[in-house]
Amino acid sequence: MEAMIVMTIFVISYVFLLLDKINRALIAATGAALMVLFGVFSWDEALSSYVDWSTIALLFSMMVMISITQRTGVFEFIALWMIKRVSGKPVALFFWIGTLTAVGSALLDNVTTVLLLVPVLLHMIKQLNLKAFPYLVSVIISSNVGGTATMIGDPPNIMIGQAVPYFDFLDFLLHLGPVVVVIHITSMALLYLMFKSALTSYNRMEEGFIENLNPSDSLKKTPLLYQSLIILLLTIIAFTLHGFLHVELTTIAIISALLMLLISENDESSEIVFQKVEWTTLFFFVGLFVLVGGLEKAGIIDRVAYTFIDWTEGDSFTSSLVILWSAGILSGFVDNIPYVASMIPVIEEFQSFGVKPIDPLWWALALGACLGGNGSLLGASANVVVAGIASTQGEKIHFIKFMFYGLVIVLISLVISTIYITLRYFV
Repeated sequence: MEAMIVMTIFVISYVFLLLDKINRALIAATGAALMVLFGVFSWDEALSSYVDWSTIALLFSMMVMISITQRTGVFEFIALWMIKRVSGKPVALFFWIGTLTAVGSALLDNVTTVLLLVPVLLHMIKQLNLKAFPYLVSVIISSNVGGTATMIGDPPNIMIGQAVPYFDFLDFLLHLGPVVVVIHITSMALLYLMFKSALTSYNRMEEGFIENLNPSDSLKKTPLLYQSLIILLLTIIAFTLHGFLHVELTTIAIISALLMLLISENDESSEIVFQKVEWTTLFFFVGLFVLVGGLEKAGIIDRVAYTFIDWTEGDSFTSSLVILWSAGILSGFVDNIPYVASMIPVIEEFQSFGVKPIDPLWWALALGACLGGNGSLLGASANVVVAGIASTQGEKIHFIKFMFYGLVIVLISLVISTIYITLRYFV
């Protein structure tokens, strides 16, 4: 009975999210409230056991840092510099942004990368009178593909790295990096073909616009500029080295945000900075965590996961492909974090049964969960963040419209991953 109630609430909430007529945060919060109302769990249990507050705190901290850094004009400077770099050509900018997002997502993490890059991208788009949708889709897809390459790039990889003690940063890069490069190049080529007409037909700029651009004019050369850049640079370095420093990403982000708030208090009070935080996005995340937590509490995710054992009969090759495709498809519709959490003990159980080789199952889970996040706007944290930031700038990403492009990329990515896993580990 509980499973029926949970599935009904989840499906209805998802339908309203698909229709995209009501605020996402309101839908997610209503679904979460219904879960509590029907006794699936209490508010205390929902908020303490199923909401990933580390992710919420990380997002909040990065939003604070971006809000403060934006006042220095540094994002406008980067945007204008990039415009000059590509001579204002939309196609060149499209590939430049996609590659920059992928590399940044691998070296940092995809949520941090899109938080830093999207404000810059939206400013460039306005300067060049371009259509925002192709570029925003490129950023979302590239962030999930690039984040697949390293242990810190995407939350599922972090979870897998913690579950398998003998995996380190280099292992992820060596095993996932090669296929990620192929998938990124293929994805960008496909997206270019899909958006070719939009990228080649745009409002021409005034003659001499590029030549007259002076990026340095946008910088407000106050102490806050240098202080915020130093803190931001140290934050990025700390993110990259957090495994060696033994400090969590969330802790680094919170400390950096507090430092920025302290140095900027004289320029703009903390109350004003907090008003600029994307609270709608944060509340949507909280509601989404509770909704998916209902599936987890009712045992629905676990039932799906353990069904794989019956299907594959413990065969390593078959198990790898089933995990890859199931993770890839389901992660497009259910946040990949709880799904990976439920699959980790399943793979550990395979290991206890003596299934060999076991490592391909871990790499299949990482590829499926991270790449499957491109299936919809709910598939990964980075997707929701991009959509939230874009909506505040008047560039709304429609759920079904994005899904049309995202699912094509997911299917192609899974086919490439299937070939890669088969050739590398079983042939």
